[in-house]
Amino acid sequence: MPMSAAFQARLFPLLPQIAEHFGTPFHIYDEAGIRATARQLQAAFAGISGSESESGFREYFAVKALPNPRILAILREMGCGFDCSSIAELRLARAAGGRGEDIMFTSNNTAPEEFAAAAAEGGCILNLDDLSLVAKVPEMPELICLRYNPGPARDGNSIIGNPVEAKYGVAHHQLLDAFRAAQARGARRFGLHTMLASNERDYRYMVETVKMLLDVVEWVGAALSIRFEFINMGGGLGIPYRPEDAPFDLAALGVEAGALLEQFFRRNAYVPRLCMESGRYMTGPHGVLVTRAINRKDTYRTFIGVDACMSALMRPGMYGAYHHIDVLGKTPGPDDLPVDVVGSLCENNDKFAIQRPLPPVADGDLLVIHDTGAHGSAMGFNYNGKLRPQELLLREDGGVELIRRAETVEDYFATLNFAPRQWRPGQQI
Repeated sequence: MPMSAAFQARLFPLLPQIAEHFGTPFHIYDEAGIRATARQLQAAFAGISGSESESGFREYFAVKALPNPRILAILREMGCGFDCSSIAELRLARAAGGRGEDIMFTSNNTAPEEFAAAAAEGGCILNLDDLSLVAKVPEMPELICLRYNPGPARDGNSIIGNPVEAKYGVAHHQLLDAFRAAQARGARRFGLHTMLASNERDYRYMVETVKMLLDVVEWVGAALSIRFEFINMGGGLGIPYRPEDAPFDLAALGVEAGALLEQFFRRNAYVPRLCMESGRYMTGPHGVLVTRAINRKDTYRTFIGVDACMSALMRPGMYGAYHHIDVLGKTPGPDDLPVDVVGSLCENNDKFAIQRPLPPVADGDLLVIHDTGAHGSAMGFNYNGKLRPQELLLREDGGVELIRRAETVEDYFATLNFAPRQWRPGQQI
């Protein structure tokens, strides 16, 4: 099952009382599961050696996946850094205790104010997405990273797309010029990053990505006399959304990536640190959206209306993504009839499931939509004036705490409260 048996055992017996206390809908995250995944990641790469002062591996959690301060604090405690792509995400990472090289800023089409925010409060690792950005950095830091796009040399997947068509990264033929320009502006320490696939469950694709980065590091290093401090294989580790999906083989990735780094060391007498920026893999399976059935409609098919809508989880409507659904207290059976599980948004793609066989659902039943711990609440929106739901944390001690309140109508109208301001042609600025 996409939701682990351990998470179900911790949550399901308490869920009617939690829903009664907090009201629905809500996303709820499993602290024990998040910590367990962080430990598994560290264990998988424990054999990768680094310098005497640091490990040979580090995870930079992709803040965009679950930008909640309480979750970031947990991951910080587990030794993770943070990958950020906006000013707001930088603020969140720093509020969670990230400083300097604990933070990687991977933006694209970066604006001047974003460069300023990245340089503030002790700076961070700046990961540049484009050759033209090298000249636009106000003050080149000592450590700089470039995001690499290999173009036709690699295939992406359906979420990120063909690298040739992707808006991300420095092209292969631009890479030497980009590093050379960074050197000319004062950079003395270097990293190389890429991100080619999202929700990839074949570990061999990620092994090939590590090999590709090490090959590029050797090429650039020889051409420009650079010793790279790290490579960042990006995120993209997939999770099994469907019950029949095989999980990602993390242990195999650790072993084979470690072997590639060892071969690199034998050839070059040094080895760069291996980094990644997983988001979905770290928190995705450890969150669910809990919503209550409020209506049943029988027309040409049966629709189960719930009190959440696409504004709380856009992946099914945006990508046609599958999210497993349980009806609390009811067991699936061979006679279950297919239904559409829908919200109240004025969009026909406001559906959490289409023609999904489910046990009979009555008004008041709780539905548990799995795997919303990444790119669930984070991708919420306010179309139709819909308000994003609250977020809860199921703590290791069994207690539940509110970690983000639900939006209110007052929040929706807050940006309409402002001092009058006008401009007329001919007015001096």
